[in-house]
Amino acid sequence: MRPTGPTSLVTRRLIGELRRAARRNSAPVWLRVAELLERPRRRRAEVNLSKINRHARDGEMVIVPGKVLGAGTLEKKVTVAALSFSLQALVKIRLSGSRAVTLEEAVRENPRGSRTRIII
Repeated sequence: MRPTGPTSLVTRRLIGELRRAARRNSAPVWLRVAELLERPRRRRAEVNLSKINRHARDGEMVIVPGKVLGAGTLEKKVTVAALSFSLQALVKIRLSGSRAVTLEEAVRENPRGSRTRIII
């Protein structure tokens, strides 16, 4: 039988870290993000900035268990945490006054997972 799940060691390490953070801090949000990251790469989330702008509220942390793409504009001040970002998305996030962080940084900043929203 073929092995399933991500083959990237970086992604596998991140999934383990998210699971540990979920258990340690009683934060089910990190467990859900780990489950979404275990999907095959072709089914992983690709979210445009317009979708983040539509669903997020000011001051929230938006978690994307995949890649953030640069289509649309971001008019709200949010912290966007994702597995990866396109170059255009990074530029637009910074120009809007928001922050772009990796998922590892998001777990360190907000271990309880409060005021977060997962967008897929």
